[in-house]
Amino acid sequence: MYDQLQSIEDRYEELGELLSDPEVISDTKRFMQLSKEEANTRETVDVYRRYKQVVEGISDTEELLGESLDSDMAEMAKEELSDLKKEKEVLEERIKILLLPKDPNDDKNIIMEIRGAAGGDEAALFAGDLFNMYQKYAEAQGWKAEVLEANVTGIGGYKEVIMMISGDNVFSKLKYENGAHRVQRVPSTESQGRIHTSTATVVVMPEAEEVEIDIADKDIRTDIYHASGAGGQHVNKTASAVRLTHLPTGIAVAMQDERSQIKNREKAMKILRARVYDMIQQEAQSEYDANRKSAVGTGDRSERIRTYNFPQNRVTDHRIGLTIQKLDQILAGKLDEIIDALVLYDQTSKLEELQNG
Repeated sequence: MYDQLQSIEDRYEELGELLSDPEVISDTKRFMQLSKEEANTRETVDVYRRYKQVVEGISDTEELLGESLDSDMAEMAKEELSDLKKEKEVLEERIKILLLPKDPNDDKNIIMEIRGAAGGDEAALFAGDLFNMYQKYAEAQGWKAEVLEANVTGIGGYKEVIMMISGDNVFSKLKYENGAHRVQRVPSTESQGRIHTSTATVVVMPEAEEVEIDIADKDIRTDIYHASGAGGQHVNKTASAVRLTHLPTGIAVAMQDERSQIKNREKAMKILRARVYDMIQQEAQSEYDANRKSAVGTGDRSERIRTYNFPQNRVTDHRIGLTIQKLDQILAGKLDEIIDALVLYDQTSKLEELQNG
């Protein structure tokens, strides 16, 4: 383990030198890649350096205690030794987590699809609530959320909304949101005051770069057609809507939000690439899960992962048995408590898995 840490520290120092090299600075793409690598290893190096200081401190204090000290000095040294040993244990656990195999998608941007499922208009309204919740969370994280496609219902909900969220380590935090989200509340249309249960589904896909998934032009069928819906005379005159179909998988994406055919094609291609990449990942995950069950269950999209109970201001994440009486705050985008608990649960499960061989 310590050989691995030392090699990470050596590489970190090498990166520092490379990033001040004029040749690297002038090559924007390489500079960005190396900056990202340095940022990803910084925490591990900081923790390892502190660990080395603590180990040295323990050794020095034990040596000091071997000498003849007056009682006050001896007491202070023993206290310091106890504190250092406790810190050493904490740092060792932190290091184990930092050295866990990293999900290669963790630092990627995401494409998130939210759809109203069971429950008609109420499900569409709940999909809108989730959409607003994730937008606010993204804003609090300093991320950028951009709507790629939205199918709005007459009462202000969403049959479907697709957005791209860009920033640092977006996938690492939002990958656990995959699945069916259930709401229990009295709908605004309910005159008898009865609680209804509805669901909306959330799909989180890492953004796929062209270098990661090569979709050949011959594998895409492109259909151009007139956009429908609001837009005045422009809608009738210009065929700007685009439908891309990936022939090997049958995955299709239609886009008509933009007035420009080129922009619609760009947006559709982003979603198509993410869906095809995601499909490949899901197949690999299913194969993995057949041998060993995934810790938090990020794979199965039909799995009911969370319930939002309005009458009791309660949110329950069923995968980890977490219940929080702060529904109003969570819908306002304050998701950290839930996401931190999911990350910790996942890390702990993976550690146990490694230790049990």
